Amino acid sequence: MNKGLALWFAVSSMALVTLCAILINESAWLALGVGVLAMLNIGWGFVTKVRIQRKTGTTTPPPSTP
Repeated sequence: MNKGLALWFAVSSMALVTLCAILINESAWLALGVGVLAMLNIGWGFVTKVRIQRKTGTTTPPPSTP
């Protein structure tokens, strides 16, 4: 995943989590909805990362034990 896309997922996820924290004071249902949306956004970021790695054929090898 390139740096711009990674930055997008990081910033958008943090914005959603921050909004969720603010909405806790206002409405529990809105906070719950935004919290679920934040989790889906984080998961979508991981799925996108794996799809890009599979497409380009770049995967990280498992760490070797000393």
